[in-house]
Amino acid sequence: MDGYIGATDALRNPGDCGVVDGARMDRAGMGDVMGLGRLRTGAMALMVAMMAGQGVLVTPALAVPAKPAPVKIHRASPVYVFDYSYPAVAGAIPGLRAWLLADAAKRQREVAQGGREGKADSRTADIPFMRYTHSTDWQVVTNLPRWLSLSATVSEFAGGAHPNHAFAALLWDRQAGRAVKAVDLFTSPAALNGVIRDKFCAALDKERGRRRGEPVVRSSEWPNNCIDPLASTVILGSGDRAHFTRIGVLIAPYEAGSYAEGAFEVTLPVTPQMIAVVKPEYRDQFAPQP
Repeated sequence: MDGYIGATDALRNPGDCGVVDGARMDRAGMGDVMGLGRLRTGAMALMVAMMAGQGVLVTPALAVPAKPAPVKIHRASPVYVFDYSYPAVAGAIPGLRAWLLADAAKRQREVAQGGREGKADSRTADIPFMRYTHSTDWQVVTNLPRWLSLSATVSEFAGGAHPNHAFAALLWDRQAGRAVKAVDLFTSPAALNGVIRDKFCAALDKERGRRRGEPVVRSSEWPNNCIDPLASTVILGSGDRAHFTRIGVLIAPYEAGSYAEGAFEVTLPVTPQMIAVVKPEYRDQFAPQP
């Protein structure tokens, strides 16, 4: 077996998941901690009993909860290497943590399966095999009273000349207790596209021209065409820590230019026109960028 992590393995068996919650633990170490804890508990009980006998009311101090820490999961086998991480604020939300662990388990199964098949193919073709890799790194875009906005950089190697890179994003709705996509907050993808496309295309062309050293002459063919912004990864950000005031588009390599040009990121301020196409129940969560 390749040592899969299940959706709840990191909760039940932290020593089996590499670095979990920012601390590397093993069973021996946990035994030492538990033994020390029993000694301290016994001493506290004795002190309470002695002082109570003298008529003194004693309330033992409550343990201070451990501060949440970023989570990093690492797995390696002869056919693959797997890394997955997310920030402490995400791990502190039980429903979101369960979602992330399930996503990690799914991605690990996929890279493990791909690695086994790749190794078998290389043996058949009598060519060297390089281990498959997968890395997902989640980061906070913005943390609002109701919403936690996250984006992830994803890197994969499955043979070929170089790794492939992509992005992912999610919004966690604390009120509803579920993950949604940024586009789900708008009346329709077409409505959102209609109000951001022109400004998006202009910003993308400006950045492509800067990287290429000459203005982009827009055409209908790659790499000078304007791509559909909603076909890439859409994120929502905030400048006032109370509302969504920015909308961003993360564009992976190859989508808007050559691999050498790398990824692109286009950020647009929220405008009244954008707010007009937000679903009514979410409209108070947006504000024009000052």
